Amino acid sequence: MDTLAFGVQADERPLMEAAFAGHHDLRCLDVFLTEDTVPIAAGYEAVSTSVNADLDGRVLRALAAGGTRMIAQRSTGFNNIDLTTARQLGLTVARVSAYSPYSVAEFAWTLAMAVNRRIVRAARRTRDFDFRLDGLLGRDLHGRTAGVLGTGRIGEAFARIAHGFGMRLLGWDAVRNPACEELGMVYVDKEELFAAADVISLHVPLLPATRHVVDAAALKAMKDDAILINSSRGGLIDTEALVGELRAGRFTGVGLDVYEAEAGLFYMDKSLEPVTDDTLARLMTFPQVVVTSHQAYYTVDAVNEIIATTVRNITDYVAGRRSENVLVPPPGDLIAG
Repeated sequence: MDTLAFGVQADERPLMEAAFAGHHDLRCLDVFLTEDTVPIAAGYEAVSTSVNADLDGRVLRALAAGGTRMIAQRSTGFNNIDLTTARQLGLTVARVSAYSPYSVAEFAWTLAMAVNRRIVRAARRTRDFDFRLDGLLGRDLHGRTAGVLGTGRIGEAFARIAHGFGMRLLGWDAVRNPACEELGMVYVDKEELFAAADVISLHVPLLPATRHVVDAAALKAMKDDAILINSSRGGLIDTEALVGELRAGRFTGVGLDVYEAEAGLFYMDKSLEPVTDDTLARLMTFPQVVVTSHQAYYTVDAVNEIIATTVRNITDYVAGRRSENVLVPPPGDLIAG
């Protein structure tokens, strides 16, 4: 199967080429799939995309007109895909339903520790041979409370690390995870979690019910010295409301690996261009905020799992098989296999 992969990072390319070898012909592009780049896909039956691809109705119609019949997204999230239009066009859509939860959970704790212990500020100072400790005072996490919104595989991994620190665990989810309860996690209403937790980490998917789950009311309920971490989806936080609270001098630290308007920004070099996103620019000015570019998943272990699943998804499509990764099955396919 001839496959065109959009948005392939330099580190990712050799891993993809090795995984696809002997299975499917592969062409890798570093550009992302958008309305401007979709003509490149003409003639490719299978297209692989990243989470920042723009798969709205116009792009999907252009793909279908060019002969594409299968879309293999290299991510768990799929809120960037118009599934209704894909179904109407007869496009098969698959994703990577699961990969290493440790990559994201460990990175979430990396952000939490970085803002707690002022690592970015300290590193900048020492590069200038400024070895003062003023403004670098952190705090022990042992004995404090970690609040975990979303206790699936990633949330559980995050909770296990918190348990290792000796933290009290609070959880919020529609379904309780027995493994988390064995760690001592107590499930509470999200309002109680926001008010009681010292470190809050988000691990829920972005759905209509979870959009801005951290809204103005939630932010005001949080402790003034709380740490907020988001390594899931940017739309979980009302960013404008967050900026307002930060301007008021609240929160020990905020670590964001995602941003609700990241499409068209993250994974790209914008260093020589004028800043047009005033909200993101304002976020960057707060000394207690660390923003990274959606890299929590980016370990060789997780990326290899993602690529291997993508290869299987395309192979299953060719063979007429359906797995749990399929979001939109081929037309007329009624049986999961």
